[in-house]
Amino acid sequence: MSDSFFPVSSSLSVELERIAIQSHQLEVMSAYGHQMEQMYSARSLSGGSELRRSSFVLESGFYLTSFVATILVAALAAAGLLLITLLVSLAMMLQSCQSSHAGIIELQNINDDYNYCKVYSLHAKLNNLEGHNFPSLCKDLTIQYIKGGQYARDLDSTKSVMEDYFNNARPSDDGLDVVLIDIDGIISSNPLSSNLFQSIDNRILEAKNLKRMLVLRLYMNLQVGGWPIILLSREHGKHQNVTINHLLSAGFRGWSSLMMREDEDSSKGNECFSRQRNVIQTKGFRIRSIISSQLDALTVADRGIRLFLLPDPIFDKFEQQRRA
Repeated sequence: MSDSFFPVSSSLSVELERIAIQSHQLEVMSAYGHQMEQMYSARSLSGGSELRRSSFVLESGFYLTSFVATILVAALAAAGLLLITLLVSLAMMLQSCQSSHAGIIELQNINDDYNYCKVYSLHAKLNNLEGHNFPSLCKDLTIQYIKGGQYARDLDSTKSVMEDYFNNARPSDDGLDVVLIDIDGIISSNPLSSNLFQSIDNRILEAKNLKRMLVLRLYMNLQVGGWPIILLSREHGKHQNVTINHLLSAGFRGWSSLMMREDEDSSKGNECFSRQRNVIQTKGFRIRSIISSQLDALTVADRGIRLFLLPDPIFDKFEQQRRA
């Protein structure tokens, strides 16, 4: 019995020892696991904070790559530039509209004043009014009328009308059809008369040169067409030589006759021209046309005579006003 007990005890002891070893290993592993769990927990706590922060960032904003950010910035810059361009364009359009509106008003005022001066000038010519009655505001408009080129355009239009007539009219073969040209205002016998208003001297000279060139071209075309030409003037006959020199220096040559005033009274130009026309018709000539810049030379009852009024700036009235 004792022989069987000891083997049992020895085996049990071995088993108990093995169990003890395993228990110790389990304790060691448990301690290690507990330590690892603590380390993991600490990391988890730190990682959790980062995760929460990352989550907070993702919840409060959005993530952009550098390429997308570049495109977005460029788009915003382009939109801003477009907005600025639009504002500048609108400002310029507004300013242009305001300037245009102001220009229209100014042009309308100028046209109204000019029409008034033009009508008054015609009224003064019809009634032979004195120069001192002429409105002073017309002086600046006269300068603008010449400087702006409107006077040259009016002269050219008048020249076209006269050429249309003479291109379709032919003088008779007997040489008795004549054209009368009033040279006053075209050829001045007093070259200093243009200096009466110092502020418009250059414009007066420019206007007279334009008119002289137009009449000279028409004069030469009439000569080529075979028209006899008689020149008329309000100047007294004692200035005939001076007038002829002025005509020659201006390029006028080959006229049929030069008729000037014989009496001392020069206040009634219409009577002077009426007597000159009577003399011409008494000699058997037929007056086909009269060209002048003054109405007194065109006061004719005969409707068979074609009358042409040359456009004339109103500076002649200023000259009369200054002399008065």
